Amino acid sequence: MPAIVGVAQVITLGNSSIFHIGDVYKIMPFSNAKTFSGAGSFNTGDQLVVNNKMSSTNTFDPDTVDQPNLLNM
Repeated sequence: MPAIVGVAQVITLGNSSIFHIGDVYKIMPFSNAKTFSGAGSFNTGDQLVVNNKMSSTNTFDPDTVDQPNLLNM
């Protein structure tokens, strides 16, 4: 069933954003990322106390490719 859409205003879109209005068959973003972070890196909140005596992050990745964009068209 077709979609009827009124006015849409887009101010900004990020690098791998998807803007979708109406019917869609397939949505496939064209980016991937790998994030390494140490202990306490993504903590958020008020009056946060983090005690990390010794921390190391292992960034060794033997397979190198986790999510290829090969056939992502």
